Amino acid sequence: MTNQTAVNNIPASDDCQPPNQYSNAQTLLNNIPYIAMTMLGSAILALGLADSVWAWIASIGFLLYGAVGALWIMVFVCPYCRYWNTRACPCGYGIIAARLRNRQAYDRFAEKFRKHIPVIVPLWFIPLLAGIYSLIRAFSWPLLVLLVLFAIDAFVILPMLSKKHGCADCPQKDTCPWMGGRNVKSAAASQA
Repeated sequence: MTNQTAVNNIPASDDCQPPNQYSNAQTLLNNIPYIAMTMLGSAILALGLADSVWAWIASIGFLLYGAVGALWIMVFVCPYCRYWNTRACPCGYGIIAARLRNRQAYDRFAEKFRKHIPVIVPLWFIPLLAGIYSLIRAFSWPLLVLLVLFAIDAFVILPMLSKKHGCADCPQKDTCPWMGGRNVKSAAASQA
């Protein structure tokens, strides 16, 4: 990959040498926390709204939201990533994104990330809020267990794996709002 060529009039970059090439099995393992979060969230909605006709609608809707949210990121953020169309993307989105959209200028990655990440943020909070509300209305041990598992996965495991695994080797981590926001701010402050 050292002799990269320009794609869609976007200059090639030699500073994007992928540190890792992930196999299909590794990519699947890397997606397990997000899949688990979505499935646990769906179960929380089904169990928490069990007395309602909306339980299955909310549960299936949440699963669809999780899938559409991932697709949204692939379409609107991944084309701006330096890992677009490479096996260096730990979650495999870069390869899928290349089938959906052409490469875009990677210097706009932070802008696109900030703009589109709010689309999926409710995935972390809808089950939590609905589950807590349901527990207040009628306590349930199974629902409490699901909520604890969801919180551990969504707020501990998923962010930790992202930062320590996926983000650690990313060539855009210094400009990424998720990983390097502090570095960008401190660099700008030191130049002023």
